[in-house]
Amino acid sequence: MQNVEQRVQRFAASKLTPLLKGSMIGLEKESLRVNSDGKLARTPHPRAIGAALTHPYITTDYSEALLEFITPPFHQASEALHFLRDLQQFVYKRLDNELLWATSMPCVVAGEEGIPIAQYGSSNAGMMKTIYRRGLGHRYGRVMQVIAGVHFNYSYSDAFWQALHQHEDDQRPLQDAISARYFDLIRNLLRYGWVIPYLFGASPAVCKSFLGGRDSSLESFDEHTYYEPYATSLRMGDIGYQNNKENETGIKANYDSLTAYVDSLSCAINTPAPAYQAIGVKVDGEYRQLNANILQIENEYYSTVRPKQILDGIEKPSLALKRRGVRYIELRSLDVNAFDPLGISECQMHFIEALMLYCLLADSPPISTLERVEIDQNEMTVAHRGREPGLCLQRRGESVSLRDWAQQLCEAMLPVCRLLDSNHEGQSYQQALARQLRVIENPQLTPSARMLAEMRRSGEGFYDFARRKSLEHQWYFSELPIQPEQEQMLQEMTERSLQRQLEIEAGDRQDFDSFLAAYVAQGPD
Repeated sequence: MQNVEQRVQRFAASKLTPLLKGSMIGLEKESLRVNSDGKLARTPHPRAIGAALTHPYITTDYSEALLEFITPPFHQASEALHFLRDLQQFVYKRLDNELLWATSMPCVVAGEEGIPIAQYGSSNAGMMKTIYRRGLGHRYGRVMQVIAGVHFNYSYSDAFWQALHQHEDDQRPLQDAISARYFDLIRNLLRYGWVIPYLFGASPAVCKSFLGGRDSSLESFDEHTYYEPYATSLRMGDIGYQNNKENETGIKANYDSLTAYVDSLSCAINTPAPAYQAIGVKVDGEYRQLNANILQIENEYYSTVRPKQILDGIEKPSLALKRRGVRYIELRSLDVNAFDPLGISECQMHFIEALMLYCLLADSPPISTLERVEIDQNEMTVAHRGREPGLCLQRRGESVSLRDWAQQLCEAMLPVCRLLDSNHEGQSYQQALARQLRVIENPQLTPSARMLAEMRRSGEGFYDFARRKSLEHQWYFSELPIQPEQEQMLQEMTERSLQRQLEIEAGDRQDFDSFLAAYVAQGPD
C-alpha cells in the first residue's frame, strides 16, 4: 500500500496524470425478457430491435429471452450510462407486454425445456453460436445460463501506455509491456475481487423455482423464496454457473503472463473430457456441442475477470490475444443493481475505475497455488456469508477480518481517487470511495441487505420484490424524454443489422462441418 502512494506521487509529478483522461469505459448489461407474470418470455428475439447476430449494441446471451445491451467505449462513466439508458429505452418501446427483469436471478423457471436457446440464423457463424449454447445446456444445465450480470470493460489509452513505458524505462517491446501490466492488474483484481460482491452484490435470495425442486442448503425466506441471511451474491456462489470440471482435471487458467494464460486455455480447449464425450458431439446429424473437450471455446471458462482483444472476424479469442496482446479488461462479477433502473450506478463505476488503477499500481507477484485456493475460497465465502458479523477471509496463509481488510483497501485507494479527481471537476471518486467506506462500516447499507430488508418490510418474497422493481423500471423508461438523434441512430442500426445477417447467410460458401474444422484449425501467422 505504501508503494501505491509513492507511485501515485510519481504519477502526479509526471505527465502521466492527464493521460488517464484517455481511459475508456464500456458496459455490457444482461436482462431477461419476461412476460407480465414474471415468467421467461417464450417469444423470439424481437425483430423490431434487430438481428442478435449482427447488432453491435443489442444482442442475446444464452437464451432468446436473455437480452444483452452493449455500449461502445466512452471516456466518462456518465456517457456509458447515458448510452445504456438509451438502449434500454429503445428496446422497451418495442416490447409487446413484456418486462426487463430487474434482478440477476431469474424467477418462475418452468424447467430446462422452458428456456429457449438463443438463435442466430442459418449462417455458419450463427449456427456456431447456437451450438455452443446448446453445449452449455448439456454440460451445466440451461437454468444456470439465464442468470444475468453486468460487465465493466476498461482500458487505458495508447498515449498513456507509451508515456508509462518511457517513464519506467521499460526495455520490453511496447505491446509486451502493455499485456504484462494488464496481467499485473488482473492478478490484483483476482486478489481483491471479493470486495465487488461484498459492496455491490444484489442476489441474496432466489426463487425456489430456480432450483427446480432440488435439495438445497439455503434457508427458506418464505414459501417460494430461498435465501442466506448474510449472503451478498448467490449468483457468484455455488448455485451459480461455475466450471466444476476444471478442478477434476487439474486445469486452471494461469495468470502469470499472457503466454501462460493463452497456453492454459488452449490446453483446456484441446483436452478431451470423458463426461462430455458421453454427451456426444454430432448425434443423428445434429450437433449437441462444438466438441467434447474441457472447454468448447475460450468463453466457456468462467472467471470474474478476463483479458480481452477485439476479434478480427471469426477469430479465436486466444489467438487474438496472442497476435495483438491485451486490449482491455472485462470485470464480470457485478450483479444487476435492482435499485437502479440502468442496472449499475455512476457511483459504482467510479469506485471500480479507482480499483482498476489501484490494482495497476500495486505490487502484483504471481499467484501461488495456495493463493489461488484462497482467492476461490474468499469469493465463495463472501458470496454466501459476506455480511456475517466477524467474518474472516484468508490472506497469505493467515485469517484476516473482512471488515479490516476492506477498510485497509479503501484507505489505500484514497491517493488513487485524489489523483483521478485531479483530472475532473469535483470529487466524484473520493465521494464514491467515502460512500463505500460507510457501507463497510454498516453492512446494512449493502444492496444485498437492503433487498432483504425491503422484502421483510413489504412482506414480499423474491418474486414479488423483483416484479415490483421491474415494473418501477418500466415506468422509469416510459417517462424518459425521447432523444430523437439516438432514436434515429438505433433504428438505422437495427435495420442495418437485419440486412447484414441476410448478407452473411447468402455469402456462406462452406458447409458447417468444414467451417467448424477451419475455425478449430486456426493457428498463429
